[in-house]
Amino acid sequence: MFRWRKQVAVADPAASDAGDSVQFLVHLDRRYRRPLTSYFEKRIRESYDIDDLVQEVFIRLAHRPNFSDIEYLEGYVFQVAANVIRDRVRRRAVRHASDHDPIDHCDLPTNDFSPERVLQGRQLLDRALGSLLELPARTRQVFVLRLYEGMKQEEIAASLQISVETVRFHLRRAKEHMARGLDK
Repeated sequence: MFRWRKQVAVADPAASDAGDSVQFLVHLDRRYRRPLTSYFEKRIRESYDIDDLVQEVFIRLAHRPNFSDIEYLEGYVFQVAANVIRDRVRRRAVRHASDHDPIDHCDLPTNDFSPERVLQGRQLLDRALGSLLELPARTRQVFVLRLYEGMKQEEIAASLQISVETVRFHLRRAKEHMARGLDK
């Protein structure tokens, strides 16, 4: 059995810098990844969750400030694993996971990214970009600040030192031009 007291001489994250802490976690990973995987395989039906559960154990270990007060490291690691399973069961109960329908029985289309649809999307994007570049510089600037930067009309007016009515004019002009460009 692996005892913590013997491990302190190899790497004690509490006694040294962050580099040794990382080395200690790498050591824990090498030593316990397979046993933890086996532990979860025996207790969890969904095999796709096992890697995530093992990773959760290591995340919890990494968040621990030091290990100097742990006398029996192996027992501690597997107690953390048991807590991960317990937390998983609680989460599933709270979310009523067993009440959800699997995605396999869903009538929604699963392949929305057909080659034709991707091509249509690229062509639409090219038309939108072309229409945007056809706009006069000031109109384009106002349009981009409003739609893509999320600025309010008053903020645009203040930053460009123009009136709010001028901002509205440029926005109307840009929207009309963009709509015509996308209808082509």
